[in-house]
Amino acid sequence: MRVGFGAATVALVVIASPVDSAAPRTICQPQALHDLQRLSPRGYDVYLAMKDKQQFLAFLTCDDVQLGLSTAVHESVHILTEQYDAYPLITGGSVARLHAISRFYPPREIAVAFNRNDNYVQTYLRRGAASSADDLSYLFDELNAYSHDLASATKLVAIHREDDGQVDHRAGLAALMSFVMHYAKTAREDKPATWKGLQRPEVKALVRTLWTQAETVLMASWGIPEFGGEKYVEGLCNRQNGDALAELIDGDTMNPQVCAALATASSGGSLTK
Repeated sequence: MRVGFGAATVALVVIASPVDSAAPRTICQPQALHDLQRLSPRGYDVYLAMKDKQQFLAFLTCDDVQLGLSTAVHESVHILTEQYDAYPLITGGSVARLHAISRFYPPREIAVAFNRNDNYVQTYLRRGAASSADDLSYLFDELNAYSHDLASATKLVAIHREDDGQVDHRAGLAALMSFVMHYAKTAREDKPATWKGLQRPEVKALVRTLWTQAETVLMASWGIPEFGGEKYVEGLCNRQNGDALAELIDGDTMNPQVCAALATASSGGSLTK
Protein backbone atom coordinates (compact mmCIF):
# COMPACT_ATOMS: atom_id res chain seq x y z
CA MET A 1 0.00 0.00 0.00
CA ARG A 2 1.41 3.39 -1.05
CA VAL A 3 -0.82 5.63 1.06
CA GLY A 4 -0.59 5.64 4.85
CA PHE A 5 -3.77 5.65 6.96
CA GLY A 6 -2.24 6.27 10.36
CA ALA A 7 0.05 4.20 12.55
CA ALA A 8 -2.63 1.88 13.92
CA THR A 9 -3.98 0.97 10.50
CA VAL A 10 -0.53 0.43 9.05
CA ALA A 11 0.36 -1.88 11.93
CA LEU A 12 -2.84 -3.84 11.37
CA VAL A 13 -2.06 -4.31 7.70
CA VAL A 14 1.45 -5.49 8.44
CA ILE A 15 0.37 -7.95 11.11
CA ALA A 16 -2.76 -9.28 9.41
CA SER A 17 -1.64 -9.75 5.84
CA PRO A 18 2.14 -9.63 5.27
CA VAL A 19 1.91 -12.23 2.51
CA ASP A 20 -0.83 -10.37 0.63
CA SER A 21 1.23 -7.16 0.46
CA ALA A 22 4.48 -8.83 -0.55
CA ALA A 23 3.33 -11.65 -2.81
CA PRO A 24 2.24 -9.56 -5.82
CA ARG A 25 5.75 -8.08 -6.08
CA THR A 26 7.60 -11.40 -5.73
CA ILE A 27 5.29 -14.19 -6.89
CA CYS A 28 6.77 -14.04 -10.41
CA GLN A 29 10.35 -14.68 -9.28
CA PRO A 30 10.64 -18.46 -9.92
CA GLN A 31 9.28 -18.10 -13.47
CA ALA A 32 11.32 -14.96 -14.04
CA LEU A 33 14.54 -16.77 -13.11
CA HIS A 34 13.58 -19.61 -15.43
CA ASP A 35 13.04 -17.08 -18.24
CA LEU A 36 16.38 -15.44 -17.50
CA GLN A 37 18.15 -18.80 -17.69
CA ARG A 38 16.33 -19.69 -20.92
CA LEU A 39 16.59 -16.36 -22.74
CA SER A 40 19.65 -14.67 -21.23
CA PRO A 41 22.11 -17.31 -20.01
CA ARG A 42 24.79 -14.65 -19.46
CA GLY A 43 22.44 -12.74 -17.22
CA TYR A 44 21.65 -15.93 -15.37
CA ASP A 45 25.38 -16.44 -14.84
CA VAL A 46 25.34 -13.21 -12.82
CA TYR A 47 22.58 -14.65 -10.64
CA LEU A 48 24.57 -17.86 -10.15
CA ALA A 49 27.68 -15.91 -9.21
CA MET A 50 25.91 -14.15 -6.36
CA LYS A 51 26.77 -15.72 -3.01
CA ASP A 52 23.64 -14.25 -1.48
CA LYS A 53 20.86 -14.85 -4.02
CA GLN A 54 18.51 -12.64 -2.01
CA GLN A 55 20.62 -9.65 -2.99
CA PHE A 56 19.71 -10.39 -6.62
CA LEU A 57 16.05 -11.08 -5.86
CA ALA A 58 15.69 -7.84 -3.91
CA PHE A 59 15.70 -5.97 -7.22
CA LEU A 60 13.37 -8.37 -9.01
CA THR A 61 9.80 -7.22 -8.59
CA CYS A 62 6.84 -8.27 -10.72
CA ASP A 63 5.71 -4.82 -11.84
CA ASP A 64 7.75 -5.20 -15.04
CA VAL A 65 9.66 -8.48 -15.17
CA GLN A 66 11.91 -7.50 -18.08
CA LEU A 67 12.95 -4.36 -16.24
CA GLY A 68 13.17 -6.17 -12.91
CA LEU A 69 15.50 -8.83 -14.28
CA SER A 70 17.77 -6.41 -16.12
CA THR A 71 17.92 -4.19 -13.04
CA ALA A 72 18.76 -7.17 -10.83
CA VAL A 73 21.56 -8.12 -13.22
CA HIS A 74 22.83 -4.52 -13.25
CA GLU A 75 22.91 -4.13 -9.46
CA SER A 76 24.37 -7.59 -8.93
CA VAL A 77 27.25 -6.75 -11.26
CA HIS A 78 28.08 -3.85 -8.94
CA ILE A 79 28.07 -6.21 -5.96
CA LEU A 80 30.29 -8.74 -7.75
CA THR A 81 32.69 -5.97 -8.80
CA GLU A 82 33.17 -4.95 -5.18
CA GLN A 83 33.39 -8.55 -4.04
CA TYR A 84 36.10 -9.59 -6.50
CA ASP A 85 37.73 -6.18 -7.09
CA ALA A 86 37.27 -6.81 -10.80
CA TYR A 87 34.75 -6.05 -13.52
CA PRO A 88 32.87 -9.25 -14.50
CA LEU A 89 32.52 -9.56 -18.26
CA ILE A 90 29.44 -10.69 -20.15
CA THR A 91 31.25 -13.46 -22.00
CA GLY A 92 32.82 -14.78 -18.80
CA GLY A 93 35.89 -13.98 -16.79
CA SER A 94 36.71 -10.52 -15.54
CA VAL A 95 39.17 -7.68 -15.84
CA ALA A 96 40.85 -6.28 -12.74
CA ARG A 97 40.00 -2.83 -11.43
CA LEU A 98 42.97 -0.49 -11.60
CA HIS A 99 43.00 1.59 -8.45
CA ALA A 100 45.63 3.95 -9.85
CA ILE A 101 43.01 5.50 -12.15
CA SER A 102 41.17 6.80 -9.10
CA ARG A 103 43.82 9.54 -9.03
CA PHE A 104 42.85 10.78 -12.50
CA TYR A 105 40.73 13.92 -12.79
CA PRO A 106 37.14 13.52 -11.49
CA PRO A 107 34.51 12.64 -14.12
CA ARG A 108 32.15 15.33 -12.79
CA GLU A 109 34.24 17.86 -14.72
CA ILE A 110 32.78 16.64 -18.02
CA ALA A 111 29.21 17.42 -16.94
CA VAL A 112 29.47 20.83 -18.63
CA ALA A 113 29.52 19.06 -22.01
CA PHE A 114 25.98 17.76 -21.47
CA ASN A 115 22.53 19.00 -20.61
CA ARG A 116 22.77 19.47 -16.85
CA ASN A 117 19.09 18.56 -16.42
CA ASP A 118 19.52 15.15 -18.03
CA ASN A 119 18.73 12.33 -15.57
CA TYR A 120 21.94 10.42 -16.27
CA VAL A 121 24.08 13.54 -15.88
CA GLN A 122 22.32 14.29 -12.58
CA THR A 123 22.72 10.71 -11.37
CA TYR A 124 26.30 9.92 -12.37
CA LEU A 125 28.16 13.21 -12.85
CA ARG A 126 26.70 15.56 -10.25
CA ARG A 127 29.00 16.07 -7.28
CA GLY A 128 27.78 14.12 -4.26
CA ALA A 129 25.29 12.04 -6.27
CA ALA A 130 27.42 8.95 -6.93
CA SER A 131 31.00 7.72 -6.68
CA SER A 132 31.20 7.83 -10.48
CA ALA A 133 31.25 11.63 -10.28
CA ASP A 134 34.54 11.55 -8.39
CA ASP A 135 36.33 8.38 -9.50
CA LEU A 136 36.91 7.00 -13.00
CA SER A 137 36.99 3.41 -11.73
CA TYR A 138 33.36 3.80 -10.65
CA LEU A 139 32.40 5.36 -13.97
CA PHE A 140 33.78 2.19 -15.58
CA ASP A 141 31.80 0.16 -13.04
CA GLU A 142 28.61 1.86 -14.27
CA LEU A 143 29.59 1.33 -17.91
CA ASN A 144 30.06 -2.37 -17.24
CA ALA A 145 26.84 -2.72 -15.25
CA TYR A 146 24.82 -1.02 -17.99
CA SER A 147 26.42 -3.32 -20.57
CA HIS A 148 25.15 -6.35 -18.64
CA ASP A 149 21.82 -4.59 -18.09
CA LEU A 150 21.16 -3.90 -21.78
CA ALA A 151 22.49 -7.30 -22.86
CA SER A 152 19.85 -8.99 -20.68
CA ALA A 153 17.05 -6.56 -21.55
CA THR A 154 17.69 -7.21 -25.24
CA LYS A 155 17.40 -10.96 -24.76
CA LEU A 156 14.25 -10.60 -22.63
CA VAL A 157 12.12 -8.73 -25.17
CA ALA A 158 9.93 -11.84 -25.55
CA ILE A 159 8.59 -11.50 -22.01
CA HIS A 160 7.76 -7.80 -22.28
CA ARG A 161 4.07 -7.17 -21.70
CA GLU A 162 2.14 -4.35 -23.34
CA ASP A 163 0.79 -3.15 -20.02
CA ASP A 164 4.36 -2.76 -18.68
CA GLY A 165 4.85 0.36 -20.75
CA GLN A 166 8.12 1.06 -22.55
CA VAL A 167 11.46 1.64 -20.83
CA ASP A 168 14.45 3.26 -22.52
CA HIS A 169 16.70 0.28 -21.84
CA ARG A 170 19.39 1.48 -24.27
CA ALA A 171 19.63 5.01 -22.90
CA GLY A 172 21.67 4.12 -19.81
CA LEU A 173 24.45 2.39 -21.70
CA ALA A 174 24.51 5.06 -24.42
CA ALA A 175 24.82 7.73 -21.73
CA LEU A 176 27.69 6.01 -19.92
CA MET A 177 29.48 5.41 -23.22
CA SER A 178 29.12 9.13 -23.95
CA PHE A 179 30.58 10.00 -20.56
CA VAL A 180 33.59 7.75 -21.11
CA MET A 181 34.09 9.18 -24.60
CA HIS A 182 34.01 12.77 -23.34
CA TYR A 183 36.26 11.87 -20.42
CA ALA A 184 38.96 10.79 -22.90
CA LYS A 185 38.37 13.87 -25.07
CA THR A 186 38.73 16.23 -22.11
CA ALA A 187 41.81 14.39 -20.87
CA ARG A 188 43.58 14.79 -24.20
CA GLU A 189 42.62 18.46 -24.51
CA ASP A 190 42.96 19.77 -20.96
CA LYS A 191 44.28 17.16 -18.50
CA PRO A 192 47.83 16.16 -19.50
CA ALA A 193 48.55 14.12 -16.36
CA THR A 194 45.43 12.01 -16.82
CA TRP A 195 46.00 11.67 -20.55
CA LYS A 196 49.50 10.38 -19.84
CA GLY A 197 48.06 7.92 -17.34
CA LEU A 198 45.46 6.72 -19.83
CA GLN A 199 48.32 5.82 -22.21
CA ARG A 200 49.64 3.12 -19.87
CA PRO A 201 49.23 -0.30 -21.50
CA GLU A 202 47.17 -1.81 -18.69
CA VAL A 203 44.81 1.19 -18.66
CA LYS A 204 44.39 1.14 -22.43
CA ALA A 205 43.65 -2.59 -22.25
CA LEU A 206 40.97 -1.99 -19.61
CA VAL A 207 39.36 0.81 -21.61
CA ARG A 208 39.45 -1.28 -24.80
CA THR A 209 37.88 -4.30 -23.11
CA LEU A 210 35.01 -2.42 -21.47
CA TRP A 211 34.36 -0.21 -24.49
CA THR A 212 34.34 -3.08 -26.99
CA GLN A 213 31.91 -4.99 -24.80
CA ALA A 214 29.63 -1.95 -24.51
CA GLU A 215 29.69 -1.21 -28.22
CA THR A 216 28.91 -4.83 -29.06
CA VAL A 217 25.90 -4.80 -26.73
CA LEU A 218 24.67 -1.47 -28.10
CA MET A 219 24.93 -2.80 -31.65
CA ALA A 220 22.99 -5.95 -30.76
CA SER A 221 20.15 -3.83 -29.36
CA TRP A 222 19.93 -1.39 -32.24
CA GLY A 223 17.18 -3.17 -34.17
CA ILE A 224 14.79 -3.08 -31.21
CA PRO A 225 12.36 -0.15 -31.49
CA GLU A 226 11.61 2.20 -28.60
CA PHE A 227 14.67 1.18 -26.59
CA GLY A 228 15.83 4.81 -26.46
CA GLY A 229 19.28 6.34 -26.35
CA GLU A 230 19.26 7.91 -29.81
CA LYS A 231 20.29 11.37 -28.65
CA TYR A 232 23.32 9.99 -26.84
CA VAL A 233 24.21 7.75 -29.77
CA GLU A 234 24.17 10.84 -31.98
CA GLY A 235 27.01 12.22 -29.89
CA LEU A 236 28.83 8.89 -29.97
CA CYS A 237 28.78 8.99 -33.77
CA ASN A 238 30.41 12.42 -33.87
CA ARG A 239 34.02 11.74 -34.83
CA GLN A 240 35.24 14.89 -33.08
CA ASN A 241 33.92 13.48 -29.82
CA GLY A 242 35.48 10.07 -30.35
CA ASP A 243 38.99 10.78 -31.68
CA ALA A 244 40.70 10.64 -28.29
CA LEU A 245 38.98 7.43 -27.27
CA ALA A 246 39.74 5.90 -30.67
CA GLU A 247 43.39 6.61 -29.99
CA LEU A 248 43.18 4.82 -26.66
CA ILE A 249 41.46 1.70 -27.99
CA ASP A 250 43.42 1.67 -31.27
CA GLY A 251 40.30 1.45 -33.40
CA ASP A 252 36.89 2.85 -34.29
CA THR A 253 34.67 3.76 -31.35
CA MET A 254 31.31 3.09 -33.03
CA ASN A 255 29.95 0.62 -35.55
CA PRO A 256 29.48 2.46 -38.89
CA GLN A 257 26.17 0.67 -39.50
CA VAL A 258 24.63 2.17 -36.38
CA CYS A 259 25.85 5.66 -37.25
CA ALA A 260 24.64 5.33 -40.85
CA ALA A 261 21.21 4.22 -39.65
CA LEU A 262 21.07 7.09 -37.17
CA ALA A 263 22.00 9.60 -39.87
CA THR A 264 18.92 8.66 -41.89
CA ALA A 265 16.54 8.84 -38.94
CA SER A 266 15.00 11.81 -37.23
CA SER A 267 16.66 11.79 -33.84
CA GLY A 268 15.83 15.25 -32.53
CA GLY A 269 18.29 17.58 -30.82
CA SER A 270 21.58 16.38 -29.44
CA LEU A 271 22.18 16.28 -25.69
CA THR A 272 25.73 17.45 -26.19
CA LYS A 273 26.53 21.10 -26.72
